[in-house]
Amino acid sequence: MTTSATPRERLLDAAGELFYRDGVNIGVDALCKAAGVSKKSMYQLFRSKDELIAESLASRGPSYQTLLYPGTDDDRPARDRILAVFERQDRMVAEGNYLGCPYVSTAVELKNPEHPGSVVARHFKQQLTDFFHRELVKAGAEDPGTLAIQLTMIFDGASARAVVRAQTLGGIGVTTAAALLDAAGVRSGELATHAR
Repeated sequence: MTTSATPRERLLDAAGELFYRDGVNIGVDALCKAAGVSKKSMYQLFRSKDELIAESLASRGPSYQTLLYPGTDDDRPARDRILAVFERQDRMVAEGNYLGCPYVSTAVELKNPEHPGSVVARHFKQQLTDFFHRELVKAGAEDPGTLAIQLTMIFDGASARAVVRAQTLGGIGVTTAAALLDAAGVRSGELATHAR
């Protein structure tokens, strides 16, 4: 956090960090103290803590996606681009301080699907499923919609395992996703072949 950051930016940064590390139930006082912003200023900038939860999650979304997704200039086959997400997840966990997928963590903690934070979390989780779907369509997969959901479930399961077991993944997400792609006939550099 730079000293030239606005109070709004400082609040979003502090909230993103504290909500991820300590959970969304952290008090407003602790949030404001970490951001160096008064409670009065916070409520002038955000209508409620709920709005701050949603906006802090949304503000971190693009950088989290950049860490996970292969770039647009990555011209590897679709299968390799899909597996790259799991390889990156594996590296993120191995680097330490991994506390799970921020979107799943927030939605689970909030429990209310209509909470603004849950809505943002759902939006970003859908973007991951959409990424898988686009790549599977490119690969010629027979049922890209179902496969994309299954890949998202593997990602979320690997994320949960890393947190619950407090250990690295050791490639389990990559090998599980690869097995699913193999079963669907999605190979590197070729269109999917389907058993009839």
